Amino acid sequence: MVKISRHWKLWVATAFAAATITGLSGTPANAAPETDALYNSAQRAFTDGDESAGRAELRQLIAADPNDAQALSLQAIWSHYADDLPALADSLARLTVVDPAMAQATNNVLGAIGAAVATLPNPLPAIVGPQTGIVVLGYGLLPDGSLRPELVNRLAAAWLQAVASPLSPVVVTGGNPQNGVSEAEAMRAWLVAKGLPASRVNVESRAGSTVQNALFSTKMLRDIGANSAVVVTSPNHIRRAVADFIVAGTRVVGATTSLDQLVSQLPPPAKQAQHGIYLDATRTFQLATSR
Repeated sequence: MVKISRHWKLWVATAFAAATITGLSGTPANAAPETDALYNSAQRAFTDGDESAGRAELRQLIAADPNDAQALSLQAIWSHYADDLPALADSLARLTVVDPAMAQATNNVLGAIGAAVATLPNPLPAIVGPQTGIVVLGYGLLPDGSLRPELVNRLAAAWLQAVASPLSPVVVTGGNPQNGVSEAEAMRAWLVAKGLPASRVNVESRAGSTVQNALFSTKMLRDIGANSAVVVTSPNHIRRAVADFIVAGTRVVGATTSLDQLVSQLPPPAKQAQHGIYLDATRTFQLATSR
């Protein structure tokens, strides 16, 4: 019995040492920093528009850690962009085993991208009710805090939408202050000067990007009791905005735009022109940009 006991103790000690070196998952103990570096490099490549390099980094990462849900989700999204259907199917199948909820959410992101690409810029207002908010996206102010011409165009489209749907709440979203005035505050002042009741215009003045426009406005819409939105922006921006709002959790029932460059933006964008839509969607999905 003594020999067996010693044998057992030796086996336990050896197993514990192996677990310490390799990690409980069977991955080398230094894999986390290594896989994080691969993840960060992949995200930089996607930001720079090099989808092939980013997916190559993710393949290395997933080979080292097959259970990395964020990497699998990113690989699925960018394989969809690359029209690599086998890689897309493989990434989603793996992700479904590792994290079923994230797999479903990733599918929702892909659906949002498809819906956004199919969206047509439309200068005509939609007729909607009080449960649908009208969300106007900001555009950089001039240094003195005044409105740029294209932002005036967006506001004119939003004013028409607000007149067409008089019971709908309005959300103006945009931070980036100039001369002490945020985009949203300047937008609210313009709409109120045109006759909208001040109490109808809700100000979201923190957002510094389209991603933040979508995330912060979605929360504000819920707080004021709206469950859907008409998104108002420029024709060359509407598809990216629609994708972000859908991913953020807002049901988009209208996409109203200004007239500037309308005709040139009517055809669906080529795949390369969709890169920004995919990139923004991953940010709105809140996949880490680095870790």
